[in-house]
Amino acid sequence: MSNQDLWPSSDSLAYVEALYQTYLTNPDAVDPHWRRYFEQWSGGNGRGLPAAIKPTFQPRSIFNPTGNGRAGTVGATRISPREAELSSLQHRVDQLIRNYRVRGHIVARLDPLGTQPEEPPELDPAYYGFTEADMDRQVYTISLPGPNLRTLRDILDLLRETYCRDIGVQFMHIDNLQVRQWLQERMESTRNKIELSRKEQIRILTRLTDAVVFEQFIQRKFTGAKSFSLEGAETLIPLLDMAFERAGEQDIREIVIGMAHRGRLNVLANIIGKSPQQIFREFEDLDPRLFLGRGDVKYHLGYSADWRTRTGKNIHLSLCFNPSHLEFVNPVALGRMRAKQDRMGCGEARGEGGMVLLIHGDAAFAGEGVVQETLNLSSLEGYTVGGTLHIVVNNQIGFTTSPREGRSCRYATDVARMLQIPIFHVNGESPEAVAQALRLAMDFRMAFKRDVVIDMYCYRKRGHNEGDEPSFTQPLMYSTITRRESIQEAYLEQLLKLGGLTREDAQRIAARRTELLEKELNAARNEPYDPGTQAFQGIWAGYLGGPEGQVDEAHTGVPKARLQALLEKQTQAPADFHIHPKIERLLKARREMAQGDRPLDWAAAEALAFASLATEGYRIRMSGQDSQRGTFSQRHAVLHDVETGQTYTPLQHLEPDQAPVEIYNSPLSEAGVMGFEYGYSLDCPDGLVIWEAQFGDFANAAQVIIDQFIVSAEEKWRRLSGLVLLLPHGFEGQGPEHSSARLERFLTLAAEDNIQVVNPTTPAQYFHVLRRQVMRPWRKPLIVMTPKSLLRHPQATSTLDELATAMFQRVIDDPSIHRPQQVSRVLLCSGKIYYELLEQRQKLGRAEVPIIRLEQYYPFPAEQLQTVLSKFPDGTPVFWVQEEPSNMGAWPFLRMRFCDTLWGRWPLAVISRRASASPATGSRAAHQIEQEEILNAAFSGG
Repeated sequence: MSNQDLWPSSDSLAYVEALYQTYLTNPDAVDPHWRRYFEQWSGGNGRGLPAAIKPTFQPRSIFNPTGNGRAGTVGATRISPREAELSSLQHRVDQLIRNYRVRGHIVARLDPLGTQPEEPPELDPAYYGFTEADMDRQVYTISLPGPNLRTLRDILDLLRETYCRDIGVQFMHIDNLQVRQWLQERMESTRNKIELSRKEQIRILTRLTDAVVFEQFIQRKFTGAKSFSLEGAETLIPLLDMAFERAGEQDIREIVIGMAHRGRLNVLANIIGKSPQQIFREFEDLDPRLFLGRGDVKYHLGYSADWRTRTGKNIHLSLCFNPSHLEFVNPVALGRMRAKQDRMGCGEARGEGGMVLLIHGDAAFAGEGVVQETLNLSSLEGYTVGGTLHIVVNNQIGFTTSPREGRSCRYATDVARMLQIPIFHVNGESPEAVAQALRLAMDFRMAFKRDVVIDMYCYRKRGHNEGDEPSFTQPLMYSTITRRESIQEAYLEQLLKLGGLTREDAQRIAARRTELLEKELNAARNEPYDPGTQAFQGIWAGYLGGPEGQVDEAHTGVPKARLQALLEKQTQAPADFHIHPKIERLLKARREMAQGDRPLDWAAAEALAFASLATEGYRIRMSGQDSQRGTFSQRHAVLHDVETGQTYTPLQHLEPDQAPVEIYNSPLSEAGVMGFEYGYSLDCPDGLVIWEAQFGDFANAAQVIIDQFIVSAEEKWRRLSGLVLLLPHGFEGQGPEHSSARLERFLTLAAEDNIQVVNPTTPAQYFHVLRRQVMRPWRKPLIVMTPKSLLRHPQATSTLDELATAMFQRVIDDPSIHRPQQVSRVLLCSGKIYYELLEQRQKLGRAEVPIIRLEQYYPFPAEQLQTVLSKFPDGTPVFWVQEEPSNMGAWPFLRMRFCDTLWGRWPLAVISRRASASPATGSRAAHQIEQEEILNAAFSGG
């Protein structure tokens, strides 16, 4: 045996340190070999041990202080071969324990269909040199609960029961030792089992029965109808039941739920509390005229109700509406909860008053990028909700796609390992294992205010929908599935063996549920239907959707003196705050604006809109990439101390009783953050909620949120939103991706006054449209084409008087035209090109050509535009001038509305770039040529 063989590895230092602490407390509790060793160092009292292990070991072993296998200068003693053998044994035991914690999940019995992965060699005792003869040897296991001294067989039994039965856990990737130890203690002390009372077991059976009976009833009564059944995953119902009961024990008052269509009807009927009668009416489709051009399929609809716990507490449940676009409801649910928490005043205690519960499919969780975007929001200051409970209903298939075709990782949940959170994989056919995983998950979320994932393995009994034949593509899987009894039947057999319950008892539970469903179906088919009031309720009482014409104009002006005071206040910072010299110059300019010595620029008008609304009691929330400073270094709403790095937000220090003003830099995400802000707006009707694109072009990365939620939710789900999208727009030679906010897309999606689309050309217009957004009771999403170069354009300015006395103008006339009857052409435009047309008109001396600005595209201001044009003779040609190619921008929208004449009186044509597949050129020189061509064409002819 070499010298090196005599010394234990430094990997064992943590074990030796713990063993030494035990020795100091009770020497008799330490193995005699170790006790003799410690006595050699300390003369029997422990005082002589080197400082390296008091209290923490250094990288070298105390047996080898020099790290070279020889005795060190502190008097190390060569240990005997027996002691070295014990040390080596202990090291191998430690490695075995660690590997079960790290990799035990691989061999857990997770799949109800019976597939079992190959056991990794590091879970085999033989891998560490252990034989059957070693199984009854006693070793120290300080890191495990229970006695320190136990046999290797006992250790393996504990580890296998904890990590390799019906629950497999991934948690060793968590860096925080305290968190890992919390999980280890909770799992290993119980061997990952939960002790349920007979009452609790019968409640689980009842919930399973509810789920099974509902699905069987639907299949029998509505043969062939799509319901996206929960069959094969019915354990979701008792899981949710247990989750809400645990939430009640934790004093949770609000739960927002997001889920896709699989099992949604079952959840609505058996958990959320939607009347089966109403669901059956939706199957029967008895009232088609109520839904002409509106509504959605039944498995997309949302619902809310109160849950009464067994202890008498109420929890408000909100199941979010969502489209077929899987997982895109996730950030919406988080945004809703954040708004609820802000309304509840949770502050730093987020996660205690309310929680989000998201139910995912396995294929979508692995495949949809919005999942990662949502997970990334979980611990960010502007977006955290104090922990989300993620439930993955793992059917082990996505439509017809198997896991080996659908992901490049072992688990569908591997993307969640980006967070410092545990992932509990559990066999869905073991309801009591699900109960244990749920209890751990809920307690972890509450203890650490972090997300947590339960990956519940189950299967999908039928095809993707009830008309689909799954055996076409998964014949072996479905051969196994068709031979399986239901989860409810399997659990019933387990309870029958325990006694205290008979099969007749179970049959009575099922019979009562079936009888109830029969009554509900009979009522749906035969009783008159009362849809109830259509008025908005709760926090939405008093707000309106529908057409714009039903609401009065809002008086959005603010007294001039008030504006001056608010702007002056925003130029102030604490005396010891060190402002960047360039920002100091900006604040100096703001002071001059406040004094009336300088006109207001775009950023100043925005700041005044925010300040005036906040001091009137309206919450302001804004987020986007680089929004605190502004993409174009124009906003500087959050100041940074150049010496300390501390921040100061003047908008938050206007008045003691002002409403909150929150401006956040978002992560580099469009879909996730826009979805979050949309969700926030759903529960904040009385605030100004804004998502800002870094460039307007990037909004198309969130097109699902725009299409499926923002523009259509009122028609599909009768849900209003006042979300504002700020989209920088304008052709300035910066290339295709930095020119167009794709105005044409929003105008194509505009119908029935569903959204507002504006392109303001002055700071005052921007000020008034922001204030109008919250001061009117009419709640519609607002799309603002915001400027880039106009942010500092010397003519794109306003006065304090214009903010004080005016209001938003949908159409701005040209006041310079004094003889309209002599006009030979009219230019109609919007946005930045107005200033270029103005400059070109002056350059050419064509003062007789009017330039009219269309500031609001939609709802289209027909009355206002017709009034402005009426002073010009019939037959006067009107040219719509735009920077965008003719197949983009507003021209397709106007062309569709008017064809080639405005109200049959004024011929209409376009001046624009030619139709193009790409929005803009990447050459600045080419851009200038194209822009000149547009400007010249605008003034050519009579």
